[in-house]
Order: sequence, then C-alpha cells, then structure tokens
Amino acid sequence: MDMQTALPPSQPALGAGGAPIEADAVIVGAGPVGLFQVFELGLLDIKAHVVDSLPHLGGQCIELYPDKPIYDIPAVPVCTGQELTDNLLKQIEPFHPTFHLGQDVVELGRRDDGRFDLATSRGTRFVARTVFIAAGVGSFQPRTLKVDGLDAFDGTQLFYRVKDPLLFKDRNLVVVGGGDSALDWALHFATHAEHRAESVTLLHRRDGFRAAPASVARMHALCERLEMQFLVGQITACEVGGDGRLAGVKVTGGDGVTRRLPLDMLLVFFGLSPKLGPIADWGLALERRQLVVDTEKFETSVPGIFAVGDINTYPGKKKLILSGFHEAALAAFGAAPYVFPEKKIHLQYTTTSPKLHKALGVDTPVFD
Repeated sequence: MDMQTALPPSQPALGAGGAPIEADAVIVGAGPVGLFQVFELGLLDIKAHVVDSLPHLGGQCIELYPDKPIYDIPAVPVCTGQELTDNLLKQIEPFHPTFHLGQDVVELGRRDDGRFDLATSRGTRFVARTVFIAAGVGSFQPRTLKVDGLDAFDGTQLFYRVKDPLLFKDRNLVVVGGGDSALDWALHFATHAEHRAESVTLLHRRDGFRAAPASVARMHALCERLEMQFLVGQITACEVGGDGRLAGVKVTGGDGVTRRLPLDMLLVFFGLSPKLGPIADWGLALERRQLVVDTEKFETSVPGIFAVGDINTYPGKKKLILSGFHEAALAAFGAAPYVFPEKKIHLQYTTTSPKLHKALGVDTPVFD
C-alpha cells in the first residue's frame, strides 16, 4: 500500500506538474466498510484513494473499541476491532490503495464532463470519476467537560483520549465517566504494571454504569482492596495552583456537599459525538442526517456518488458492519460503468477466476 503523508496546506499533495490527483475512485472514510470498498473496487480493476479525518486507519472500530470483541463477522467467530482492521488491510494489499490521513474532504463539486472535484482540509485535490462516502455516522469529536477555565489545560493535563499510556504513569489520575472507555482505562491505570498510576479515582455522576458488568464488578473489588477509589458526583469547578497548573477539581456529590479532589491528570470519557460536517453541504439527498441511497447500487441522489455503511439510509437499513460489506460489493459494480464506460462488466468468482487470482497474487487452484 502507498501511504501518502498528510501535507500542510502550503504544500498540497498534487499530481505531476501541480495538477490535481486523477483518480478512478475516492473513498471518504477508512473504517472497515471503507477498507472493504477498496477490495471490491480492486476486483474490478478500479484503484482507490482513501481520505480519512483520523490520523490512523480503522475508523470507529479503532477509535471506539479496538480491544472489544466483535462476534458477527461471517466466518470469524470473534475478533477485535484492531484485528478486523489488520485483516482488512492485509486483504487489500494487492490493490495498493493510497491513503490520505488526518484530513477531511471539505469541497465536492461536479465537472461538466461528469467527474468530481474534491479538496481536503490539508490542500490535497482530486479529480475523480466516482466517489464513495463511507464516513460512518460522520467524524467523531469528544464530548467535552463544561467547566470554566478547564479548557486551558486541554492536551497538557486534561485529556479526552489516551494516545500514550506512559504519559499517565506514576500520576494522580481522576477518570470521569460511566461507560466502557472510562472503566477500561481506570482499571488499566490501576493494575497495569507498565503504566500504573500513583492513584486512580473514578468519578461518575451516579452509581449506575453503562459499562460491562464484569468491569464494574472488578472496579468495586479494586476499591475494596484500596487499589483505586470511586466517587459519585460532578465536577463544578477547577483549581489552579501557584505554578499555573491544574491542581485539582471541586466535586459536588449527590448529597450536595462540594469536596476538593487533587489531581495531576484528568481523563474525561463522555463519549464521542458524530458530526456530519461538510457532507451536509454537498447537495446530496438527506434523511435524518443520513444519505439516501437506492438498494441496487447504493448510489446517492447524485449519479457517480455512492454511500456505504452507517452514513446511508434506505428501507430496512441495519447499521451492521456485515451490511456495509454487502453494500460495498454492489456499489463497486454500480461504479464500474462510470470508470469503464465501454467495458462490459462480468461477475467473476475469486474461487475460479484466473484473472482475479492474478490480481490477488495467488496461484490458480486445479480441481479434479
């Protein structure tokens, strides 16, 4: 695979001579469905460029549940989000997609010749024959903690995601939230030898949790052994020390009493809020902030633009990864006439087709 590094706006990624990159297909979104779209297009000799706002591949699977088990992928009894992503990347290797990460598609327009102009937030420009929107439910932004003065510490002592667990080692941590992410990271920093914090306090507005019951039981067991602490309450103010650093927060409990809670680092997990973003302004038919498609080709209201996965809607739509895989297959066949208008597209099977075996880099099996 060709990994194209995101460039600053002053150095846009362009084709030869400064022209936009010419592409048969541009896929917006590098989650599981977007990655499988690469595969289905590759089987039809259509090379894809993939754009994603995240700095890594895998989309929602990696952002929300990289280590959580997934049980409904056909022929795969169980895998994690990370394993699913890794296997999809291995599957699409023969088709050499180009990835443009850490950037959003901010402009989309149609040319007189039927092709599409696209521009990203990092200055990358494309002219594409077809566009596939596989953006899940949009780009994810963390739900923030609304406390006066707290934003000043975002990225230094206040965090909404854990990118480097070593940053929290030997620190006094307050973890806020009642979902899986909050419980998982609180347990991790309380028990993981390599990343163990000096102290861990889990703070939630109530004593009921959305997290897995096993995680909740484990948290209570650690609290009983004084290996971590759990408090019910909400942060109402922050305290800044003489050195200008965040020294603690004030927590108001269910009893109405406000207590001071000292800390070194504050981790907040209120979940991620999906934002449809520029897609809402592209002139595509929408229904409840989802793209309306047909069920023959999963084409949007604009010919040549397809939508697959959680971003689309149609009668009977089910937001499942396996449904997105099915949609990607039909969308690829729907796109082929735009890329190869003079070519008749035949259905071929990866089991028996020498042409597909060559594309996949495998030997053609001989059957008795």
